[in-house]
Amino acid sequence: MQDRIIGHFGASIETKTLSAEELPPYIEQAAQLMVDALLHGGKILSCGNGGSAGDSQHFSSELLNRFERERPSLPAIALTTDTSTLTSIANDYSYNEVFSKQIRALGNQGDILLAISTSGNSANVVQAIQAAHERDMIVVALSGKDGGHISSLLTGADVEIRVPADVTARIQEVHLLVIHCLCDLIDCALFGED
Repeated sequence: MQDRIIGHFGASIETKTLSAEELPPYIEQAAQLMVDALLHGGKILSCGNGGSAGDSQHFSSELLNRFERERPSLPAIALTTDTSTLTSIANDYSYNEVFSKQIRALGNQGDILLAISTSGNSANVVQAIQAAHERDMIVVALSGKDGGHISSLLTGADVEIRVPADVTARIQEVHLLVIHCLCDLIDCALFGED
């Protein structure tokens, strides 16, 4: 069993090393878009399924509460948390619309959508991106594998942070690190370095 455990650590380290070589420019670009949106009165909406839903909630809680320092709250909404809204949309329309209907109601020009999907093929995240574009929002997509369908939807104004891995667990591990990087960069840009 310990060999399997050590193997997981090794695979995680390898994926993070590859990601450290490829992803910093995209993370920096995404953070700058988020900072610009926040400085101009915008907010950040986030969505995903399963572990990615947890990541979207993690991100919004770090902005709404705090990351690693005392600072004013920042406007962020995880679209994954309101069970009455999610289940009514899924029941009355389709699970594929659980995020897009919320974006059409809550999203505005100048806001950012943080769309998280390890495969890039989650139908409700795809529809969320389409709804965000209809609302003139910029999309930051966290993906993995080959980027999936999400990749083809992104415009030149959007940013894709695609983890160079095929294993969902490894992708999710890097997504969490990327989220922490984004929170740190936002805090530094808005409130100065510690």
